[in-house]
Amino acid sequence: MAEPLSPLNEDEMSELDAALDAIPAPLEPLDLSMLDGYLVGVLLQPQAVPPEQWFAHVVDVDGRPAPKGFNTARLQALATRRHAELNRAIHHRQWFDPWVFELEEDEDPLQTVMPWVAGFATAMEFFPALTNLDSADVLEPLAVLYRSFDPDDLEDADELLAMIEELEPPNDLAEAVEALVSSSLLLADVSRPQPKKPAAVRRPPNPGAARRASQGPGPRSRGGRPGSR
Repeated sequence: MAEPLSPLNEDEMSELDAALDAIPAPLEPLDLSMLDGYLVGVLLQPQAVPPEQWFAHVVDVDGRPAPKGFNTARLQALATRRHAELNRAIHHRQWFDPWVFELEEDEDPLQTVMPWVAGFATAMEFFPALTNLDSADVLEPLAVLYRSFDPDDLEDADELLAMIEELEPPNDLAEAVEALVSSSLLLADVSRPQPKKPAAVRRPPNPGAARRASQGPGPRSRGGRPGSR
């Protein structure tokens, strides 16, 4: 039996960030935080998304291929290890630390988690099976995630907007990050149900709610994309 892929350490996160940054224009790769949200969105699909399909949108948000001769093997290896780590957490309904980077202490928590949510929405755009599920149970967790977007960016989503209006904003970044995890696991209960009811999510005593830029690589700003075109 193959050994499970190990989680990335801080140096490997920095290497992954540098690999994304090295992808040449005009391609638009995901940044580190967007990649993390994107991978969660990929993993929440009812059917597994093949690696070659999800990785294409890591290199370029619209799936354009890397230039001939540009080696993406190391980038894919690192992204695959994060994919495996998140998959284990989602499968077992366990806490995971989203890659959210606090750059300014006084920034709105919802704006701080925006890159992660934009990555998640990118996955929903290209792999819409989760949002197409005929289940009322997906509405509230999606609203919790998508409340980071400007309402004008959520077209043809009246039910979602109505639910967002009923939500209280998070008090701080830790609460906003916790909402990313809890909403993701609630969506997993719909799209990836377990045969038996899983135990409640056990949060660590001091979860890494946010990584300051001085403690790890920070995401490059490429703007957010809502989940619909």
